[in-house]
Amino acid sequence: MRLRTARATRPTPAERMRSIIAVARSMTVVTDGHRHEVHSSDGTPAMGRVHLHEPTEDLDRRGAPRIPIRVELTDIAPTPVRDRVRARVTLTGLVASAYGAESAASTCVFLGQAVIEDAEGRTYVPLSQLTAAAPDPLAGCEAAMLHHLVADHPDLVTRLLRLASSHLKRDLVRALPLAIDRYGLTLRLERAAGQHDVRLPFPTPLADVEQVGPRVRALLTTARRASHSRLFA
Repeated sequence: MRLRTARATRPTPAERMRSIIAVARSMTVVTDGHRHEVHSSDGTPAMGRVHLHEPTEDLDRRGAPRIPIRVELTDIAPTPVRDRVRARVTLTGLVASAYGAESAASTCVFLGQAVIEDAEGRTYVPLSQLTAAAPDPLAGCEAAMLHHLVADHPDLVTRLLRLASSHLKRDLVRALPLAIDRYGLTLRLERAAGQHDVRLPFPTPLADVEQVGPRVRALLTTARRASHSRLFA
């Protein structure tokens, strides 16, 4: 007998962390009493300068220095919503030598903890899960997609609002897309007092960027049916 499993409707913490690491163009590195603001000017991910390893006893046996390091990355919403920080990722560990911000060489970090903090709280992600997770297929183009939706198709956001519960739309000031990933679209509903994020899962997760259009159209079809049902309820 095959057991049915619940369909995933949002990224796991490991998937979110992997996606943030994959596309972040800046990060903060704190080590050896110094704070370095690292920015990628060539479009490559800032974390390309750091690679993560499980801590081992070899570091002690070699007598190498054990210098603490902290790497901080911030996930910022590309649209002009309130409270644009969507998540913070903090990686802590040890390095064998002082971090050089000007060096082109990649720094080996023996990872101690990987933490992601967002609206759901704080989650510790083991390196094994982080390594096994794949970046979201939309991570690299998410900002462009959301900007396009806001600038060229604001009517779609209005139509998608039909999928939100009525009580969440009371005293609504505006609604903007907050995020899109392989599992669905998230809208931020900004009200006169407070705000609320509404997750709209796709019928099935997508595998590549070419499937975004059909998935969004499926949501719009569901929204139209929901509105029609209310009219004749």
